[in-house]
Amino acid sequence: MTKKIRRQPFSKLYEISRRLIVDRSGNFGGITVLLAVPLVATAGLALDVTNALLVRTELYNAADAAAIGAVANSSPAVAAAMAMSGDGTVTVGQDDARKLFFGQASADLRTMPVNVNVAVTKAANVVTSKVTFNATVPTSLLQILGKTSIPVAGSATAQYQTANFIDFYMLLDNSPSMGVGATSTDITTMENNTSDSCAFACHNLDTTNNYYNLAKKLGVNMRIDVVRQATQKLTETATTNRSSPDQYRMAVYTFGSQAEKAGLTTVSDLSADMTQVRNSTSSVDLMTTPYQNYFNDQLTSFDTMLSQLKTVMGTGGGGTTNTDRSKVLFFVTDGVGDSHKPSTCTETTTSGGRCQEPIDTSFCQPLKNQNIKIAILYTTYLPLPKNGWYNMWIAPFQSQISTRLQSCASPGLYFEVSPTQGIVDAMNALFLKVIRSPRLTG
Repeated sequence: MTKKIRRQPFSKLYEISRRLIVDRSGNFGGITVLLAVPLVATAGLALDVTNALLVRTELYNAADAAAIGAVANSSPAVAAAMAMSGDGTVTVGQDDARKLFFGQASADLRTMPVNVNVAVTKAANVVTSKVTFNATVPTSLLQILGKTSIPVAGSATAQYQTANFIDFYMLLDNSPSMGVGATSTDITTMENNTSDSCAFACHNLDTTNNYYNLAKKLGVNMRIDVVRQATQKLTETATTNRSSPDQYRMAVYTFGSQAEKAGLTTVSDLSADMTQVRNSTSSVDLMTTPYQNYFNDQLTSFDTMLSQLKTVMGTGGGGTTNTDRSKVLFFVTDGVGDSHKPSTCTETTTSGGRCQEPIDTSFCQPLKNQNIKIAILYTTYLPLPKNGWYNMWIAPFQSQISTRLQSCASPGLYFEVSPTQGIVDAMNALFLKVIRSPRLTG
């Protein structure tokens, strides 16, 4: 019996190819030879270009890492730049970036000829690193066409903003409405211990039997108490986060310690001495009044405070040096104005021209026009449904209080805190948001 032998597929392919090549009766062999070259070239192009793109991606990743790492917060370049008295090249950053670049590269890339150029420079308070690269990626199949390599190149840039010099002007609302209990529990305690269910610790001096003294006796924290503590805590935050003793300066103002002298009142002059600012702020307390309903309770004029601060603060700078400082109004308030505005009140006035309203934002824009940022911490004005005056005059615009304050604030610098969240933490968070603007850009 004759045993049949099955040819493998490659044997069949070989046989067909051989016949086409030796066939003299047509052009099949010639056509095949002509087609083979572009087919191999196309396959080679796809393979080699794909490989080159993979190498290029890896080089870009290494460049990104080197550029960002060279100007990271704890990098040698940033430390050197902050010690420089002027602008120029940061040599240590160039060496560091080069090490970071090749540290990110794979073993295959380390054997490939790669040219890397690094520039790390300081201009004003910005440190910039730029990493550029170029390399030649060897080909395989494209060598048939005489193409032995494919060039790749690219660059990555990152920036770090060093010390931003900022002057903070703290405006603390200490008007009578800030005598309300700091938390819901404090409010309830006051309401349960006053004959008229009043949640406000009114500080009228015509009697010692006032609600301010009652709040102290009951251990009730008023909103002004927490604002004072938060401001003092802020001096510690400023000290911890500054990179030079004069990077941040702070001034503190209130609406006045006495109703008879209501107006912008200096608690602490602008100073980089945070210990001094903290000690001065310990005197901040609820505004006193000679008697109940003094001056028809028109003691919270946001218009006056903002207009006077516009003159005090002047024009804000770029923050790049200690002589060209950024300026920030840091306003802590419950957002309800109460002043004498018989014709310009944005809400319905009460009798005698008394105006209770959310902040009038037309007084915010002039400060912004002077390159002043406005950061606002809104200590939520809690509804007081047991209070008849609140129900008649405040409740109708309750929903607008936060909206107006947010419109007054500079973009991203508005924060609302409810009694249960904690004013200390909220004020600290807003302060950090001001000083920690984005620094790295790839």
